[in-house]
Amino acid sequence: MVPFRNAAIAFAAASVALVPVAASAAPALNGVPAVSATGAQSRLEGNSSWLIGLVGLLAGIAAIIVIVSDDDDAPVSP
Repeated sequence: MVPFRNAAIAFAAASVALVPVAASAAPALNGVPAVSATGAQSRLEGNSSWLIGLVGLLAGIAAIIVIVSDDDDAPVSP
């Protein structure tokens, strides 16, 4: 069982190392654009400042919980 596991690990490591090399060496197709243009605007654009505020609020609540919590737990080891 161990040789199969070692072979699988070696195969995974080799594929991680060799796939980017093979992809970069592959020839590009002629006449195919590398980037496609979109005709419409993205609906995901907008103001994301509320998300930054929400993250700050959650970080503040977590900090208050950490500060307020009692750390006077007695060890239970005999």
